[in-house]
Amino acid sequence: MTDVTRESMEYDVVIVGAGPAGLSAAIRLKQIAPDLEVVVLEKGSEVGAHILSGAVLDPCGLDKLIPDWKEKGAPVTVPVREDQFYMLGEAGQMKIPNFPMPPLMNNHGNYIVSMGNVCRWMAEQAEALGVEIFPGMACSELVYGDHGTIRGVVAGEFGKNADGTPGDGYEPGMELLGKYVFLGEGVRGSLSKQVIERYGLSDGKEPQKFGVGMKEIWEVDPAKHREGRVTHTMGWPLGSNAGGGSFVYHLENNQVYVGFVVHLNYENPYLYPYMEFQRFKHHPIIADLLEGGKRVAYGARAISEGGYQSMPQMVAPGVALLGCSVGMVNVPRIKGNHNAMLSGIAAAEAAAEAIKAGRAQDELHDYEVEVRKGEIGKDLKKVRNVKPLWSKYGLTASLALGGFDMWTNTLGFSLLGTLKHGKTDAEATKQAALFEPIDYPKPDGKLSFDRLTNVSFSFTNHEESQPAHLQLKDKHIPVAINIPKFAEPAQRYCPAGVYEVVEKDGTQEFVVNFQNCVHCKTCDIKDPSQNIEWTVPQGGDGPNYPNM
Repeated sequence: MTDVTRESMEYDVVIVGAGPAGLSAAIRLKQIAPDLEVVVLEKGSEVGAHILSGAVLDPCGLDKLIPDWKEKGAPVTVPVREDQFYMLGEAGQMKIPNFPMPPLMNNHGNYIVSMGNVCRWMAEQAEALGVEIFPGMACSELVYGDHGTIRGVVAGEFGKNADGTPGDGYEPGMELLGKYVFLGEGVRGSLSKQVIERYGLSDGKEPQKFGVGMKEIWEVDPAKHREGRVTHTMGWPLGSNAGGGSFVYHLENNQVYVGFVVHLNYENPYLYPYMEFQRFKHHPIIADLLEGGKRVAYGARAISEGGYQSMPQMVAPGVALLGCSVGMVNVPRIKGNHNAMLSGIAAAEAAAEAIKAGRAQDELHDYEVEVRKGEIGKDLKKVRNVKPLWSKYGLTASLALGGFDMWTNTLGFSLLGTLKHGKTDAEATKQAALFEPIDYPKPDGKLSFDRLTNVSFSFTNHEESQPAHLQLKDKHIPVAINIPKFAEPAQRYCPAGVYEVVEKDGTQEFVVNFQNCVHCKTCDIKDPSQNIEWTVPQGGDGPNYPNM
């Protein structure tokens, strides 16, 4: 739709995404230079609506950004009081003692939080400083300037028909232009993906690796609730089928976060991550906790796991990638929010200095240097070999080797150097003929639930008349290639039941129920033919997470 005429607005910095990275950048910019014009554009219906994270928060980023956050009423009030690690078997468990673990694994001083609520509070702090925040504004296009620079984004396009043509109430959106654009879209953001490909930012880097994280909020029996308890498990039910594990966090008000992560480099296309999560809840130690309780929310999100060696170059002319747009999760700690905040601070400081010097639309090299050489780089470099060790040698060996490597890295060296990841998660998928289908127990409706029932607890909604935001590059590939070769794994890897294969007039048909999409991006990552492109729906659509 190149013939569309749009109004434009000029800012100093345009920020896409009201997550911890984008909001930290906005706050820091206004702290440094109150006269800067800063706007934050958020595709969710409100700030926090699309935020899903564990989460145990290392407050170092918040300490640096807003040192008096306690006095200002941040929703960071449940300190970790107890750390538990278990290796699960089908009917029992073995507790792993804490003392052999490297110091970086200690959760002392960290907090159990809802990152959605933390972001809502951060948005209030940003607005008090004069930041403009516009929720319900999906950013659908990049605006390019002269000589390949990025000038801004198109936001707020509404009212297209299903075929992409303008409908009766069509609104073309606006061009939000800035001296610099920050992309804080989270994992596998659609604009970030375009920038990485256009400018070759991943050239010479290891491929990014991912997991899919699924989470439920439960209200449990007060007698079983232990505010401040953090539990992580590995092993059953995944076994040798896939890497991954669980988290169980006791926050306030008798609520518990129950989550499960499956690494997306699994080989068996019959693996069904969502059903692995549901089966996990029937383990005796989890079932006992949840018995008599009530699930009140569900969601899912991809997690970046490539770490230090997979981070692309973070800057191109006029643009900087923040937080999980780069991939800053510390995998063994299962933490990335602190690094997202630190990245926003670093990008803001680099941009403020550049604007002060009269620069615009160039590359913020100081930001790149700070991320790689500063606190973020040091945090990620220490654990860089844990994920490739797990992928290559499995859980048991990686516990020993990974633990040893983390210990040596605390002393400043690694006997292993920097290991490579090799294949992408899509390339890791093997043909279905090499495996047998996995027989999963039927959900009982008490501890475990079918996907569509659970998706209703994500409060997801999409306007059905708009174009599908899940686009097939070639509509023939699912039936012609993915079904015969891979038993069409999209039916299983999607944690929201978006994709299904149905029989119609004697032939198989691939159906995309985009209305169910919780914006996890797993399909964009794991499809073995790399045929699915995740793009933004119109603003405000998608999940409406309460306090994920």
